[in-house]
Amino acid sequence: MTKQEKITQRIKQKAIELGFMTCGISKVEFLEKEATYLENWLKNGMNGEMSYMENHFDKRLNPSLLVDGAKSVISVLLNYYPKEDLFKDNDLKISKYAYGTDYHFALKYKLKDLLKFIIDEVGDINARVFTDSAPIMDKAWAERSGLGWQGKNGMLISKQKGSFFFVGEIVLDVDLEYDNPTENHCGTCTKCIDACPTDAITKANVIDGSKCISYLTIELKDEIIPKEFKNQMEGWMFGCDICQDVCPWNRFSKPHTTSEFNPHPKLKDTEWTELTDEIFRELFKKSPIKRTKLSGLKRNIKFIKS
Repeated sequence: MTKQEKITQRIKQKAIELGFMTCGISKVEFLEKEATYLENWLKNGMNGEMSYMENHFDKRLNPSLLVDGAKSVISVLLNYYPKEDLFKDNDLKISKYAYGTDYHFALKYKLKDLLKFIIDEVGDINARVFTDSAPIMDKAWAERSGLGWQGKNGMLISKQKGSFFFVGEIVLDVDLEYDNPTENHCGTCTKCIDACPTDAITKANVIDGSKCISYLTIELKDEIIPKEFKNQMEGWMFGCDICQDVCPWNRFSKPHTTSEFNPHPKLKDTEWTELTDEIFRELFKKSPIKRTKLSGLKRNIKFIKS
């Protein structure tokens, strides 16, 4: 076994020890296929009011513009599938990824631990960790690393693990052994397309973000949600899991073991229509739901209930 193979193997072993579901590695190169997709997606206004998606176009497609001398992208998956679907039978619902602590914190801590391990193994390197907070196409790199394929709902899907996981990366200037992409196993299935109440999944792998319930409840900052979506929200007041819940591959999802993602004890029994600033601060101190602020959450609840 070469030195390169040994360090690659040790990185993957350490990733599992740190609690990641799996780890894959791909070679840094320009994302040519994704460039065409992203350009058309933006041109058609499918980013809605997410104007930040128009920024740093070149950096999104070429990690060497983010990390000088970049040679490898290490991609990892972190499970967030809960032990219990807290809102399955509720008339108001929160996406499973938001039950606990904001994933940016938990994911970043684990990635930094993995990077420290790599530095201890190979010495001083140029590297950065990414947790969906910088212009990098994380699902594209995970796909190239063999961790799954991008399904018709735009989610990264693993044949063994489903899709209820976060994706993170380390981009570094070290040559490693690279994995091969896996096949797309969606086949002729259209369950996610058929189930989406707002028709946000326009065709295979093309998502109209401006129609997605997650966008409408989180990213959209207007005081009022467009009336065309009235009676289409299906109770989702923060995010949406519909396309994942119906995906056949998620029958393989298993509960996570990351304590940070455990829900607040009071989350399930909260009276959402009586939400106060004090309760909001208590429940969502380190939660991704802070992103909407109390006013945004109340807007969503009012739109669903009225």
